Amino acid sequence: MPATARDRPAEKASPSHAMQYLLPIIAMGNFAAGLTSRVIDPVIPQISEQLAVHITTAASLASASAIAFAVIQLPLGLVADFFGKPKVILICLIILAIANVVGSFASSFELLLATRVIAGLGAGGVFPVGMGLTGDLFPVEKRRVAMSRIMAGALTGNLLGASFSGLVGDLFGWRGVLQILGCFILLMSFAVAWGFRHQLGLPGKPVNPSLIAANYRRILKHPNARLCYLGVFIEGICIFGMLPFVAAFLQELGEPRLSIAGLVIGGYAVGGLVYAATISRLVNRFGDNALMVIGAALISSQIAIVAFGPSWQVQFFNFVLMGCGFYLIHGGFQVFTSEIAPDARASAVSLQAFCFNCGQFSGPLLYGLGLTFFGKVPTLLTSAALLLSVGLLCAKLLHHRYPSEVGRSEQQQKEAAEG
Repeated sequence: MPATARDRPAEKASPSHAMQYLLPIIAMGNFAAGLTSRVIDPVIPQISEQLAVHITTAASLASASAIAFAVIQLPLGLVADFFGKPKVILICLIILAIANVVGSFASSFELLLATRVIAGLGAGGVFPVGMGLTGDLFPVEKRRVAMSRIMAGALTGNLLGASFSGLVGDLFGWRGVLQILGCFILLMSFAVAWGFRHQLGLPGKPVNPSLIAANYRRILKHPNARLCYLGVFIEGICIFGMLPFVAAFLQELGEPRLSIAGLVIGGYAVGGLVYAATISRLVNRFGDNALMVIGAALISSQIAIVAFGPSWQVQFFNFVLMGCGFYLIHGGFQVFTSEIAPDARASAVSLQAFCFNCGQFSGPLLYGLGLTFFGKVPTLLTSAALLLSVGLLCAKLLHHRYPSEVGRSEQQQKEAAEG
């Protein structure tokens, strides 16, 4: 039988081809979006001075973008499942590029704030939807390695975003930072459009409200969903809730330099890159559940060590190991989440991202209460114990509940890639 128009694009999406060709394009899109997350931080003093606002007001730009990033997760996952994940990623990158360029011409703080909210909405549709698309393109046994490449792209963007902003900000100011970033993201959107040119023309699914409700009921009833969503929520609280207090912890040790605090926290991202470089060997040797146990043990042990206040040089390596541990356990949650509802994968992954962001927002408040009423050591040790307990419990109870996906036929992989 001759290939139909629907079949032909999928012929370009076999797992080996996706790894060599489509995966780097998705990673590039996440790299571009990752640059945006920390790009404002180094130029906050310039913005405060030029737009005549207090520096604490200017600092709210980063919070506004982060909140928008979290809020958009659920609706964009739903949109991606119905209209196509490549389309959503492309549109979000274009929105992100335009928001940065328009923001560079802002004459008031209010206009700049509005563009940062829009930028957060655009960035929020790239990473989780990209993860869902990766789940469509790769069978289970190759999925964790593929997802690690996507995380490496986003992490590299996070790492370089602040450095890029500081360097360009010194030369061209904050407006130059946003203009160059916007143009770069626009170039990345062209790469995504070219790489997924066959899939972009495919029609989406008809929107059916009853199907939407049924999908979410099916997702939330799945045994893995409860564990994965609880697990990432606890991760967000215990790990990211501590980060705003790192500088204060170091000041207690007699280290007031904010650059050192930034360096220590940067060790976390370095650990993520180490994870991305080694995961293909680790997953073949240990498997997903064992890696989650190792990850939980690594994170909890390093938080416990930080509680007792070692030197900043030691803490840098603590954060490197913490970063490795986080992605070992978080990567497991991502793989298991990707199996919950293969035909509504973007919705399931976006719901996970929403829970994770809720944990990140709740974490600093809970840490603040703990530090105020109980002190540093009890708070951090409690956090370490909670994270270890949840990690071990989830690693024991999570199972691959869609074993048929491991042996998906070539035709099934092609059909998934088109979605």
